[in-house]
Amino acid sequence: MSTHAHPHADTSAARVTLGIAAAAVVSIAVNTVVALGALALDPNGTRTGLDLVAYAPLTVIGVLAGTIGWAAVRRYAARARATLRVLVPVVTVLTFIPDIVLLLTGAADAINVAGLLVMHVVVAAVTVTAVSRVLPLVGYRRTV
Repeated sequence: MSTHAHPHADTSAARVTLGIAAAAVVSIAVNTVVALGALALDPNGTRTGLDLVAYAPLTVIGVLAGTIGWAAVRRYAARARATLRVLVPVVTVLTFIPDIVLLLTGAADAINVAGLLVMHVVVAAVTVTAVSRVLPLVGYRRTV
């Protein structure tokens, strides 16, 4: 039986920290591939946010914010799964706003912004995958 489905899943601080760190590392690695792909598609285009020094810290912030949000919903929402089913996509789309502004103001071109949007989806998908394993909803009893 997987830990994910077990009602008494190990949610120790060490396991959660390791899961979050793994999510950050995987997200940064995949975002590196996305950035390189965007730059390869348009080598003379803008590169706003496509350098490691720009996206790595923001990726870590995204993973941490997602984890904090997940933990809060898990703890306080009466229907955590249903809440997250709506909240995760809504928050992910809201993170697109700064990138859309870059496009609309001409600060970044379409390929650049497409790369950034994909990066947001990567962080959300990897974070949800990792956090759902280290802070599972199945069998969790919320405390208010």
